[in-house]
Amino acid sequence: MLRSDELPRPMTPDAADQMDPQVAAFLRHLESERPVSPHTARNYRHALLEFVRFYAGTHQAGPDWGALTRDEFRYYLRALGRRSGKKEHSLGRASIQLRFSALRSFYRWLARTGQAQSNPVKTITLPKQPRRLPKFLNVDQSSLLMSVPLEELAKVPSDKLTPELRSACLRDAAILELFYSAGLRISELCGLRVGDVDIQERTLRVRGKGRKERQTPFGIPALNALKNYWQTRDAFRSPESPAFLASSKPDSAPIYPRLVQYRLKIHLARAGLDPELTPHKLRHSFATHLLDAGADLRSVQELLGHAHLATTQVYTHVTTERLKRIYEQAHPRA
Repeated sequence: MLRSDELPRPMTPDAADQMDPQVAAFLRHLESERPVSPHTARNYRHALLEFVRFYAGTHQAGPDWGALTRDEFRYYLRALGRRSGKKEHSLGRASIQLRFSALRSFYRWLARTGQAQSNPVKTITLPKQPRRLPKFLNVDQSSLLMSVPLEELAKVPSDKLTPELRSACLRDAAILELFYSAGLRISELCGLRVGDVDIQERTLRVRGKGRKERQTPFGIPALNALKNYWQTRDAFRSPESPAFLASSKPDSAPIYPRLVQYRLKIHLARAGLDPELTPHKLRHSFATHLLDAGADLRSVQELLGHAHLATTQVYTHVTTERLKRIYEQAHPRA
């Protein structure tokens, strides 16, 4: 029998189908009926299958979901907590929260479909996450980063400048500009199509979390960078074409998140900035700079595509901290 701090590895989807038909049915429900992002569906799958394996490892049988009690989920929470204390198997509070979020959603579905009378996960008290202020680039750092791809392109001798290299630099310049200009998530940027870009109005049709669409404006530098990139390929003539491609090959796939992250690290290092900064930090920079310039919180919420204002309010703490530093440095009676 496993100790409570030894969580087994997650099962494959096929193993879950054989072992737990209720989980398999819920996962199919997420894919076909409920409007959740592929990222959320994947996380829920991982979390539920992990619990099934954990339960089977400690009870030698799969869970009877309708009969499970609060105590059994508290036992699971303690096991996750012990695991989070081990550096070699680090599990942050956010990861624990995600696992129980998946379990809560699963139980709500069980209740709606008459397969459970109560939700034993509902009243479990989870460890609170420490408030972490978002990291971001200042305005000068952002401008510096935007300039890197084109500066690198200018350094290449004409006899070594291939169409592939030129296209990649122009693409990266357009990606950085759009990230910062429109405050996009990485999934939103990778999912953009040519037809989502309104050149005349300088707006984007963005598909956000939960398949929600929004219109967001973007700036002239981003527009020019995008035009320069699109001029390198005939592939961008169709409205259904991806706005960004992974390579300059004729049959290239759309750009994907890991490539964007990799290219960003390169440009951050060349700019002398922290290469560990993620694409999401450009979204943080976008929001923080808008608020610093006087934008109201509701407008920033709409631009970011946040469902709840509380999600956006974290940026007010960033601007407040900045104002406090300015006050302490400048006021004679601070």
